[in-house]
Amino acid sequence: MNTLVPLPVVLPLLGAALTLLLAGRPWTQRTVSVGCLSTSLVVAVVLLVQAYRQGPLVVQIGGWPAPVGIVLVADQLAALMLVVSSAVTLCVLLYSIGQGQAEVGERSPVAIFHPTYLVLTAGVCNAFLAGDLFNLFVGFEMLLAASFVLITLNGTGPRIRTGSTYVVVNVLASMIFLISVGLVYAATGTLNLAQLTARLDALPGGVRLSLQLMLLVAFGIKAAVFPLSAWLPDSYPTAPAPVTAVFAGLLTKVGVYAIIRTQTLLFPGQQAGELLMVAAGLTMLVGILGAVAQSDIKRLLSFTLVSHIGYMIFGVGLSTVAGLVGAIFYVVHHITIQTTLFLISGLVEQRAGSTDLRRLGGLARLAPLVGVLFFVSAMNLAGIPPFSGFLGKLGLLQAGVAVGGPLPWTLVAVGAVTSLLTLYVASRVWNIAFWRSPCQTVAPTAPLPALMVGATVALVVLGVSLTFVAGPLFDVTGRAAADLIERTPYVRAVLPGGAS
Repeated sequence: MNTLVPLPVVLPLLGAALTLLLAGRPWTQRTVSVGCLSTSLVVAVVLLVQAYRQGPLVVQIGGWPAPVGIVLVADQLAALMLVVSSAVTLCVLLYSIGQGQAEVGERSPVAIFHPTYLVLTAGVCNAFLAGDLFNLFVGFEMLLAASFVLITLNGTGPRIRTGSTYVVVNVLASMIFLISVGLVYAATGTLNLAQLTARLDALPGGVRLSLQLMLLVAFGIKAAVFPLSAWLPDSYPTAPAPVTAVFAGLLTKVGVYAIIRTQTLLFPGQQAGELLMVAAGLTMLVGILGAVAQSDIKRLLSFTLVSHIGYMIFGVGLSTVAGLVGAIFYVVHHITIQTTLFLISGLVEQRAGSTDLRRLGGLARLAPLVGVLFFVSAMNLAGIPPFSGFLGKLGLLQAGVAVGGPLPWTLVAVGAVTSLLTLYVASRVWNIAFWRSPCQTVAPTAPLPALMVGATVALVVLGVSLTFVAGPLFDVTGRAAADLIERTPYVRAVLPGGAS
């Protein structure tokens, strides 16, 4: 089964090359893209099952053994992220195909979209599987290069302006990351994550802490952790709905994944735990207060995205198995729900011509299915029982209570307040956009394309189903968290002779 590990990266790259060659045949492009991502999803599920049964799966690229060669590692955390990201990217692709068919006649660079989207998918998967810091950097650059193209599709003024901000901020984060990689190599002589577990432990405390903080800054920008999150609400809302959805669902979570991986594997313990918890609390509060002040659904959702990143960082900052279990579970939940809500905002824009709350009203009567989809997803995001959002938040709050102390208790209170304010924000959108009387300025468009609605329904069902599979999912996240804290299973799988 180890030979399957590179496929989630290789298949989308091959698909990207093929769709680029098929630029003049949109139907064939769509078929290739859907086929590649469907196959990647099947492979990801197989990898998750095998990683659960027998531990981390490792592939030495080019036959060069670690730590000299490039290594791809599919442990339970990486495999779980592959499954969720593959499911989400497939649904978003189907949604974008439906939207493209609905916008026939508009100037839309379809030939560019498919290869770029597949490169983005390959970059995300490569980041999840990377077994060394430089390959993790390569994964980030693959997905960022593709995202630079996607965020400026059609080249409108607002998209170019916000896209420029996105490019500048992420290039800065990449520079910090690359400098950090160079410093880690200068200090330890290796970039292999398994080997770094021993060599970083041998460094003086000040040097080790400096490297840890530099990596946290780089990943904090990419994950949109306060105070490094100001760029996100201005960058995402102007992009097309499918692009915004996949950015919101996945790109920030790759940053969170990198924080989880490096903080547990390379820098175990509570050395930066208090700093992470303070950042988590501020991220939750600043993000949700920003959402309260918004009058546009897309911008509102962008601020809730920032806010709920704080829950995940809270779990990491606790540095306990229970905290990591809650963080990983919440990452899975949030990827699904946040992507779904941005797709629903695209349906609202398609149906009513705007996402500005001041121009909306009566959508529950005009598009009842969209109303139901939004209500279910919004309540899930707010953490209303028995949805997965409630289960994830409850796990995190219980982990905070178990640790105890002023800071964890403060974070528990901040998490509860953030959840209530999220419920307020979701209820406000529902009351204004869906429940109140229609505004005179709303001009209904043609019926929604079936493929757009179907892809959104599939993600809503996936989000709801997390409640029904919460037991097995908590089992997987629990074992993944235990392995992360222990570190030994990962190190032994990559370096059978031990790290040195």
